[in-house]
Amino acid sequence: MSRMKKKVEILYFDGCPTWQKAIEHVRQVVAQEALQETVTIETVRVETDDQARRLGFLGSPSVRVDGHDVDPSSRSGTDFGLQCRVYQHGERMSGVPPVELIRNALVSGDT
Repeated sequence: MSRMKKKVEILYFDGCPTWQKAIEHVRQVVAQEALQETVTIETVRVETDDQARRLGFLGSPSVRVDGHDVDPSSRSGTDFGLQCRVYQHGERMSGVPPVELIRNALVSGDT
């Protein structure tokens, strides 16, 4: 049985201090779940507010699997722009999406 190909996009802006950590989290999940053959990872630099609105960019870093944000609670968000993004991670906030959100989106198909 062949697995469906999935595309992961990491959207960021140059001033974001955490976007590279988001790439590390995605690569970690891909390696742990042995998805190297079925997942492509792409970075998307967002440079203007207009581009942010067009892309539905909720802040940096944003991680999407097949066009869907890995954080289901943010999918109806409309606060688009060149800004840093925070994620709820248990009782604390984090500047990168938790590995669990990425894993759920890639493995469980929570997209």
